[in-house]
Amino acid sequence: MDAAKLFALLLAAMFVNNFLLSRFLGLCPFFGVSKSMDTAVGMSMGVVFVMLVAGIATWFLNLLLIMWHIEFLQTLAFILVIAALVQLIEIFIKKVNPSLYSALGIYLPLITTNCAILGLALINVQNNFTLMETIFNSVGSAVGYSMALILFSSLRVKLDIEELPAAFEGMPAAFITAFILSMSFMAFTGMIKV
Repeated sequence: MDAAKLFALLLAAMFVNNFLLSRFLGLCPFFGVSKSMDTAVGMSMGVVFVMLVAGIATWFLNLLLIMWHIEFLQTLAFILVIAALVQLIEIFIKKVNPSLYSALGIYLPLITTNCAILGLALINVQNNFTLMETIFNSVGSAVGYSMALILFSSLRVKLDIEELPAAFEGMPAAFITAFILSMSFMAFTGMIKV
């Protein structure tokens, strides 16, 4: 695959097929950790690492599953790989930045069951991506997820400063903001879907 197609795959994963704003996968951490910019950035770094490594690891694991004719175990095997990666991230963050670890709270272990990460692994396999395509799709998806999470977090921080009608305070304002943000990403649907 040439560089132009890989770049198009990267951009499509970031904008057109954004896991949060187009596919609506992984919304639990999206709403949960976006109240603070620090937790949003910390979660984004964890998701980027897990998505990239999980994408590559599940690509190789899928080769083994095909070789052994046990492709029906893909989902189970992928979940095990993702869970192991999240455990590594959790141990690392707890050791390096205990305040971020406590701020992320329950949302850090929820990366294990984040449907965006499992969805990425399954999409890579279903599209029969090569290793290079898997890497570019994984990086694009991870950067797109992080971009949406950080952008949404910055908007929520601004909303907390503003005085809103009582009916819109808290989650209603967050849902409306997410809706508008999602609609703005629909402008990218004119790009080639991959």
